[in-house]
Amino acid sequence: MLGRLVHVEVEAAQENLRNLTLAKIPGDFGRLIYLASLRDYNAGEYHHAGLIQQFGAEVARDAILLSHREVFNRVVRCSIAELVRQIELYAASTHTLFADFAHTWEKLEPYRVIVPLGGDPLASRLFVCNVRAALAVLQGRQSRAPQDPQFALPRQ
Repeated sequence: MLGRLVHVEVEAAQENLRNLTLAKIPGDFGRLIYLASLRDYNAGEYHHAGLIQQFGAEVARDAILLSHREVFNRVVRCSIAELVRQIELYAASTHTLFADFAHTWEKLEPYRVIVPLGGDPLASRLFVCNVRAALAVLQGRQSRAPQDPQFALPRQ
């Protein structure tokens, strides 16, 4: 009975997270980044003050981990075209010039740390390859796009 009660609490915490927080973030890629940001990179544990206060630390951690895996699984299964759209949506939300965004993501590869712990290693490798491919598509589009006068370098 106790196991079922904890499961119901985790589902309630997930629903709370989904409705009150994740629903406000545009796109699953942005949601994936947000969920990964809730993880302590040293201990691998998730923290969300509101969920902890309402549901307790263990239930909150389980709910975030399950949500992280759920969103990751949706992203890893989407087509490259959809992933390109998702990354484009996320990049626009950062209010950073796309060239700067793409350069930073190419050099630092932050997408490697947004993979949930304990997942399928093959899915993780596929995700990394797909993100690299999507970034290459976006950079290719950017290089072929006419230069926006707002961001153009002055002529010499």
